Amino acid sequence: MATTYTPEPAGSGLRAHVQRLGGKMAGMVMPNIGAFIAWGLITALFIPTGWLPNKDLGELVDPMIKFLLPLLIGYTGGRMVHGQRGAVVGAVATVGIIVGADVPMFLGAMIIGPLAAYLLKLFDGLVQDRVRAGFEMLVDNFSAGIIGGAMAVAGNRVIGPVMNTFTEWAGDGVSRLVDHDVLPLTSLVIEPAKVLFLNNAINHGVLSPLGVQQAAEHGKSVLFMLESNPGPGLGVLLAYWFFGPRRLRPSAPAAIIIHFFGGIHEIYFPYILMKPRMILAAMAGGVTGVSIFVATGAGLVAVPSPGSIFAYLAETPRGVGTWIGVYTGLFASAAVSFGVGAALLGFGKLAEPRTEGADGEDAETAPDAEAGEEAADARETTAH
Repeated sequence: MATTYTPEPAGSGLRAHVQRLGGKMAGMVMPNIGAFIAWGLITALFIPTGWLPNKDLGELVDPMIKFLLPLLIGYTGGRMVHGQRGAVVGAVATVGIIVGADVPMFLGAMIIGPLAAYLLKLFDGLVQDRVRAGFEMLVDNFSAGIIGGAMAVAGNRVIGPVMNTFTEWAGDGVSRLVDHDVLPLTSLVIEPAKVLFLNNAINHGVLSPLGVQQAAEHGKSVLFMLESNPGPGLGVLLAYWFFGPRRLRPSAPAAIIIHFFGGIHEIYFPYILMKPRMILAAMAGGVTGVSIFVATGAGLVAVPSPGSIFAYLAETPRGVGTWIGVYTGLFASAAVSFGVGAALLGFGKLAEPRTEGADGEDAETAPDAEAGEEAADARETTAH
């Protein structure tokens, strides 16, 4: 399933291993992207700061992000490892990690879902051809139940707290950079943390409380824009739209709408996970935007939630200078992110010309490598 979106890279170097890991993580998210879009639309529409605020419908938001989306990721990850049986134990194990954590457990689901399925796969390999006739279903059901339940307990007691600690470390790193007045460098921590779905923890756990204090004193705060700036993600998605693998280009416009106008940044994280080097584009855009925000004295009056262009328009204080600073930084970050991302994607030149497949359908291959490197990564193909 993962190779539908991210073919296995060739080679055994560190870069190939990182790409394999990123590809598998993206492969757990991309099949569920429709659920992310549904949650994004509901969030953008019905939360108190949304387009059509509705208290009752807004109650859909938290259960979807805390339970539905992690469960889908854990289910998909388990299925990638061991089929339907792996999917079931992956989902069961994910429940344990959801209950044991205080933040949405996307990253935790990516770990425990495949891990539970792998343990079940090992067990099935051990007992294969050793179960007496008539007892196969009994063994299959009880093994899945026992392993799934045990992993749910382990996730609740061990992996969940570890993920919470990891989230706290990321937040502490950002807090230290803020305390030392090196705000542009915060993007070097924030952007990778966002891609690991720690964006809400960093924004609402660290930056927003500090920003509220600053806004109370000065009427605005740049801290509200460090994580919520939609510019870097917009640039990454534009780079994919124009220069990414042809199979993914048609999905980019819809993702841009959800991200930039809906403020749902999670929509672009899988695109970076598919090609981990693209995090450099987001980091470059983030550093550029924050540098301009700081240089121009820009800031917002409150947290832009969700982080869309409409929320920015609503939260930008009066004053021509502030408006120029905010939107110059936002669009400059998008431009830099797009430029760096396009270069990392080889400006589309890494993709080979389309060829005619044996079944008469178009096929394409695209070596996943940067120009000038020693060897190309695995070729991407959409032919069946």
